[in-house]
Amino acid sequence: MPFDFATSLDRRQYPSQKWQRYAEDVAPLWVADMDFLSPPAVIEALKARVEHGVFGYGRTPDSLRQALCRWSERHYDWRIEADWQVWLPGVVPALHLACQALTEPGDGVLTVTPIYPPFLKVAERHGRLAQTCELREPAAPGEPWRLDRDALERAITPATRLLLWCHPHNPTGRVWTYEELAMLAELAERHDLLIVSDELHCDLILDDVAHRPLAALFPALARRVVTLWAPSKTFNLAGLGCACAVIEDAELRRRWQAAMRGMLPEVNVLGLLAAEVAYAEGEPWRQELLEVLRDNRRRVVEAAAGWPGVRVAPPEATYLAWLDLRGAGLGDSPQQRLLDEARVALSDGADFGWPGFVRLNFGTPTAQLEQGLARMATLLDGR
Repeated sequence: MPFDFATSLDRRQYPSQKWQRYAEDVAPLWVADMDFLSPPAVIEALKARVEHGVFGYGRTPDSLRQALCRWSERHYDWRIEADWQVWLPGVVPALHLACQALTEPGDGVLTVTPIYPPFLKVAERHGRLAQTCELREPAAPGEPWRLDRDALERAITPATRLLLWCHPHNPTGRVWTYEELAMLAELAERHDLLIVSDELHCDLILDDVAHRPLAALFPALARRVVTLWAPSKTFNLAGLGCACAVIEDAELRRRWQAAMRGMLPEVNVLGLLAAEVAYAEGEPWRQELLEVLRDNRRRVVEAAAGWPGVRVAPPEATYLAWLDLRGAGLGDSPQQRLLDEARVALSDGADFGWPGFVRLNFGTPTAQLEQGLARMATLLDGR
């Protein structure tokens, strides 16, 4: 491999949420932040930009917009336009912006659980009605999580106005089928719902399945869909704070941009540059990353298969594994037991709306992953 995905990096050298939240003897396999060097082309471009030495207010360059247009058409057969793009400093701020821009106080904001924790905080923080619907659990080992039509129908009320959707899904790693997405589209049309589709992990498909953006798959939904994209997870650039809302409908885009003014800062100049270079030159690096992640996924699934009472549906996308530890004999907080006794930090399923589960980040050099799995085995083997 021409790229280095094996070297363990000293990430405590600089402030790091992932590596400095817990004590130094803890193996951090929690937050969705990979332990790999970003693509060399991005690093070299950032070095050159830093040498320039002036970091004043920037603007979104046309070359970045065109790079994303090419990426979208090449990988997803979706011809987006440059003026559909609204660049902003992150996907989480975009979720909150959506609430302000697209709903009124008292409106219902629906999301499907388990879900990335910020989704669960949006509605109440803005005086909206928080609504949730549970996915259907796998019926047998190896089966996927599924969208439950009946549960979704029951969750939608006359107050429901906005659906916060995650596609591919964090934390389960599902790549939704056409049938599931068609059902979602039909419900959105029938109930007049707006959809914010977080497609942050769409470039990290691990199985032989295709990702199709919701707005591309169902063009009739264009007037009600905001697609959120970013290079942050794919190219390990989260700390540079750069994301894009792709909004085809002009009126929806106008409302979004109006709500942004004075609420969110412009994207920083280094984030914009990193995004452009990643989309323009990062594909060879991404392909090698996917091979590493597939191998690491295999190691996690094989380890979990040997732990009594532990279940995992192999993720079809992302570098995150969603482990069911309810039968593992670790009590009400398996995340805390693994932290205290095995010295491994995982994300607590309770934060995703599902206690008894943990989310494991396998986007790390294999040696570091194996160390973490070995530590977990001291508590999970033979129980």
